Amino acid sequence: MSDLLTSIQAALGLSRTPIPFNGHGALPSALAVTELACASIAAAGQAVSELLHQQVGHLPSVEVDRRLASFWFSTSLRPIGWQVPPLWDAIAGDYATRDGWIRLHTNAPHHRAAAERVLGACADRAAMATKVAQWASKDLEQAVVEAKGCAAEMRSWAQWQQHPQGLAVNAEPLVHFIEQPNETRAAWRGSIERPLAGIKVLDLTRVLAGPTASRFLAGLGADVLRIDPPSWNEPGVVPEMTVGKRCARLDLQVPADRAVFEGLLKDADILLHGYRADALEHLGFGVERRQQLAPGLIDVCLNAYGWNGPWQNRRGFDSLVQMSSGIAEAGQHWKHSDKPTPLPVQALDHATGYLMAASALKLLTERFANGRGGSARLSLARTAKLLIEHGPGTPEPLRGEEAQDQDSLIEHTAWGPARRLRMPVQISGTVLRWDLPAAELGSHRPQW
Repeated sequence: MSDLLTSIQAALGLSRTPIPFNGHGALPSALAVTELACASIAAAGQAVSELLHQQVGHLPSVEVDRRLASFWFSTSLRPIGWQVPPLWDAIAGDYATRDGWIRLHTNAPHHRAAAERVLGACADRAAMATKVAQWASKDLEQAVVEAKGCAAEMRSWAQWQQHPQGLAVNAEPLVHFIEQPNETRAAWRGSIERPLAGIKVLDLTRVLAGPTASRFLAGLGADVLRIDPPSWNEPGVVPEMTVGKRCARLDLQVPADRAVFEGLLKDADILLHGYRADALEHLGFGVERRQQLAPGLIDVCLNAYGWNGPWQNRRGFDSLVQMSSGIAEAGQHWKHSDKPTPLPVQALDHATGYLMAASALKLLTERFANGRGGSARLSLARTAKLLIEHGPGTPEPLRGEEAQDQDSLIEHTAWGPARRLRMPVQISGTVLRWDLPAAELGSHRPQW
């Protein structure tokens, strides 16, 4: 059994049950990306199995397909006659500085504006490259962050181990569980086929990690309601990530919308959020207020750089954490390249998403047993540590995608018809399926 799976099972408090990974090969990478995909998806599947074991006395078997797990860490959606918008803004990416490399993350308009406040307006990558080349990496990273933008200097793993934030992340568990004293009693309304029927999930997450978690929970029958601010959009990932969910908008700065949000939270079983560590507190929805509004709430949260240390409130994304933590530098050496080489997929996001789903399922299983809620904290940087310390994966390549890898059902998304890849995890008796096609953000009302 994979060492990665054993580590994840221990972190989640799951039994160390062997779970088969079927098939051969791996994504080409300096690190064991396919093993991480299989292990994190397996853990989520095992958490479903253990929930069902508690409720019905039967422990379903779990197995994972290596190829499908690898493909799902990229994209599961196969549009028919249309295309998903580009994932990246035109000037997002890696740039050579005076003394190294830096990555600028400019997908959100306000993050691009922050970078341009520091560097000046840039019409294209060539103009940006000329300006970035005049800076030292550390100085530019700090300047962009202070402007409320997103940037990361390329560091080696050894440098990250000496960095105050790297040291803080090293001291954190992969999943930090915290039990809550409040109790709420609720009977299980699910079935082996739909284990999360009747469970309400309030999703405040963006882009990939959190939405990966809520997509998995929706596939098990949960009622997932995603809430976004009025102007937020992420067109390159919405078709991939909103399947099975209803998507509404609220402005938590507006009293009327705050009242609606409080009503939704009171009825929620699970809250997923990916705000920076202090963001909900600043909005008046800190931990104590959330517990007061929703006794027994299962509260699963993530951030980019961990929950302690000087960067705990720093904006961050998978690609930035790869630069900071030594992953992109390791890839550069592995590929004998002259520039940063990230993982072939955004594996930190996807893996952390499945770990979030597994954490929510573990806490739900405990709530059915004792009535108490609980919280779990995860971070992309801590998942990066797990991956880096595991070391390289197998050099054997995966067999390419084939027609039979796709589900036969047509999904009628808001953009056009599409197919999804078949799910990489098989849980005996449980079929992961989504009752709603992918939809635009804000296309539903904010109500259960």
